[in-house]
Amino acid sequence: MAQPLVKKDDDLDDELEFSPFMGIEKGAVLQEARVFNDPQLDPRRCSQVITKLLYLLNQGESFTKVEATEVFFSVTKLFQSKDTGLRRMVYLIIKELSPGSDEVIIVTSSLMKDMNSKIDMYRANAIRVLCRIIDGTLLTQIERYLKQAIVDKNPVVSSAALVSGLHMLKTNPEIVKRWSNEVQEAVQSRAALVQFHALALLHQIRQNDRLAVSKLVGTLTRGAVRSPLAQCLLIRYTSQIIRDMGNHSQSGERPFYDFLESCLRHKAEMVILEAARAITELDGVSSRELTPAITVLQLFLSSPKPVLRFAAVRTLNKVAMTHPMAVTNCNIDMESLISDQNRSIATLAITTLLKTGNESSVERLMKQITNFMSDIADEFKIVVVEAIRSLCVKFPLKYRSLMNFLSNILREEGGFEYKRAIVDSIVTIIRDIPDAKENGLLHLCEFIEDCEFTYLSTQILHFLGIEGPNTSDPSKYIRYIYNRVHLENATVRAAAVCTLAKFGFMVEALKPRITVLLKRCIYDSDDEVRDRATLFLSILGNDDGLVETDKDSREFLFGSLEAPLVNMETSLKNYEPSEEAFDVDSVPKEVKSQPLAEKKAKGKKPTGLGAPPPAPVSGFDAYERLLSSIPEFATFGKLFKSSSPVELTEAETEYSVNVVKHIFESHVVFQYNCTNTVPEQLLERVNVIVDASEAEEFSELSSKPLNSLPYDSPGQAFVAFEKPEGVPAVGKFSNTLTFVVKEVDPNTGEAEDDGVEDEYQLEDLEIVPADYMVNVGVSNFRNAWENMDPENELEDEYGLGPRESLAEAVKAVIDVLGMQSCEGTETVASNARSHTSLLSGLYIGNVKVLVKAQFGMDNRKEIAMKLAVRADDQSVSEAIHAIVSGG
Repeated sequence: MAQPLVKKDDDLDDELEFSPFMGIEKGAVLQEARVFNDPQLDPRRCSQVITKLLYLLNQGESFTKVEATEVFFSVTKLFQSKDTGLRRMVYLIIKELSPGSDEVIIVTSSLMKDMNSKIDMYRANAIRVLCRIIDGTLLTQIERYLKQAIVDKNPVVSSAALVSGLHMLKTNPEIVKRWSNEVQEAVQSRAALVQFHALALLHQIRQNDRLAVSKLVGTLTRGAVRSPLAQCLLIRYTSQIIRDMGNHSQSGERPFYDFLESCLRHKAEMVILEAARAITELDGVSSRELTPAITVLQLFLSSPKPVLRFAAVRTLNKVAMTHPMAVTNCNIDMESLISDQNRSIATLAITTLLKTGNESSVERLMKQITNFMSDIADEFKIVVVEAIRSLCVKFPLKYRSLMNFLSNILREEGGFEYKRAIVDSIVTIIRDIPDAKENGLLHLCEFIEDCEFTYLSTQILHFLGIEGPNTSDPSKYIRYIYNRVHLENATVRAAAVCTLAKFGFMVEALKPRITVLLKRCIYDSDDEVRDRATLFLSILGNDDGLVETDKDSREFLFGSLEAPLVNMETSLKNYEPSEEAFDVDSVPKEVKSQPLAEKKAKGKKPTGLGAPPPAPVSGFDAYERLLSSIPEFATFGKLFKSSSPVELTEAETEYSVNVVKHIFESHVVFQYNCTNTVPEQLLERVNVIVDASEAEEFSELSSKPLNSLPYDSPGQAFVAFEKPEGVPAVGKFSNTLTFVVKEVDPNTGEAEDDGVEDEYQLEDLEIVPADYMVNVGVSNFRNAWENMDPENELEDEYGLGPRESLAEAVKAVIDVLGMQSCEGTETVASNARSHTSLLSGLYIGNVKVLVKAQFGMDNRKEIAMKLAVRADDQSVSEAIHAIVSGG
């Protein structure tokens, strides 16, 4: 937000510079707007009033319909002035006011006159305003003039028409697509901006036709582009084509890679940087392909221009995450950038060196980092901290110096995100490097003595409760924890009480001392703290009448909810008090992530053929209600899992279909979400014919077709199958969409009486083992693992073959099992040679499953995995191993 008062100079503290718009009010400005009606117009005064009106509009001030209409009609009278500056302000205010269709006609004639004026400035701006305010009906009347403007000799006029075309493509695509020939001609223009805008518009027109885009790029890459801006755009389109066509062609070479490499020798620096960035971001890029790009970026590191140094080191920083060895040749140049005056460049240089340096250079780099940490903003400090975290995992023997550095900066001033990044790094080091545990816990204890962030204090206390009791001397942490009971707010005090109770339960020698401390907490001023203290005293055995078994106590203190907290909260809110008690087992176990479509703001709904079909229902509860309301499926019992929608059609096709797989104990229901994207058609008797010849264990029970499917109005068809009870049956299903299509009159919207039967082949659908697993997380994996019966544990080793990285192997195993990754173990450090993933889930039949997967990679990138599985039922442990061996 702009500040109305700004310091002008350090030496002139008493002098303040005021914003010219400070204190202006809408009412006063509307009164001033009456000058537009004066017989003798004052251009300078009118321009000042329009400027104030524009300021108010851009600050979010709302004008009533009457006020906006009055201002609009007053502004139209200013067309009689010949003052060039005033005319430009008139164009701006008309564009911002966005008059309605009944008002547009007032200025259309004046703007069309300006569009054919001999003054190029009038022509260009009139085109921009007209295209902003008119609708499709009026657009057809001026289409001829716009086509002429696109190929106009004046580049300002031509660019204005092309940019207007880009905006109108969103609202009137059919009209703009008719301009392809003129736009194609403008692409050959010698004016840099015209060529840039023409290429952008031509690509937008053809973007849904991959072959046309490929031909366009193929033609232009042969040397027809002169504008550096257009060349950068062409590089981006080329990169997209390379991604769409796959990593390699049959010959083993990437299509268009030679063009990207040739751009590295372009005379314009922006083109060279764009080409280098594009090469480094190619999927599966090899060291040979990276070499020319890295060489060019290395030259830019010594450039006198800060922007080039920044762009080069930022790109190299990204490359270092995946190909650190390719960047090592630039280390000498980057070391000189550590002392760069621009701290952003220095930060990127040091973090890149941390990723590419060797073990012997760690100490030297840490000294250099210490010198400038206080001079950079928190966002760059976070980047440095994350790089140090990765370095510690890479070189575990250096944990002492890295941990000391993190503890030192933890004591310095900083914002919440910065402090959280440091705490997360220390926690990661403690978990990954056992020798660092006690040192790291002490650093965290010292931090919470002066911590101003409640969230961090509670998280550290929770972590202390998990790790502290397992150290050689747990008693040394009690003082830090109990201090929180006296010196902090109620939230932190409650967390401290929980942590004390965990120490008392886990360490028998400390139980008497913990009991004394908890008794003191009974007199706390906060209800929550008192209640927790009372409860934990009962569990620890203070009241003989409430002593529980060790197993129950352990489960209470260290166990986690079987259902996600969000699901539990939703179910409790939906629960209506009755004689039947609330059933925890009824809470959905699946971890739900919010669909992308739901995160978008209202009014931002994607349109066109590429838009995903809106699903009428989503979420486990909504699916369960929907299925139970259908008589054919009401007897199937309790729904175990509903999958995410699986697309069965391409994005550009006339019918959009996706399917949701609903898994029951002995049934599977396919919910086909269908959308008709053809405005001139009505579909009736919509059904999906499913061929289950490749799914022998499934037999079709019933189907529920969709009676009618109008344009852009989604509907569902259902097909139900029976399978052996409790068995994770798998198979492939072929799908064919059948329907009766009727033509719709675009004028009346009525469909014809007669229709034509038609069918549409959909993609195949598979039921896989992961469909029988709900990804339920646990908050404390180690305690959950220890609480499971060791006799149900099965362990085996597997060879996963050659992989590009450990991360790829980890993701593949998680995807095959369909389980939830715990404690952030789905993230694999770059260049790691070994990794452990902790997974949890709920198998069909509501059987809890935990998995420890240890991965290792040799010099030939061959991956080996040691898999340990614990489950409430040993047959489920065997099933998990069968899934891995079969996958």
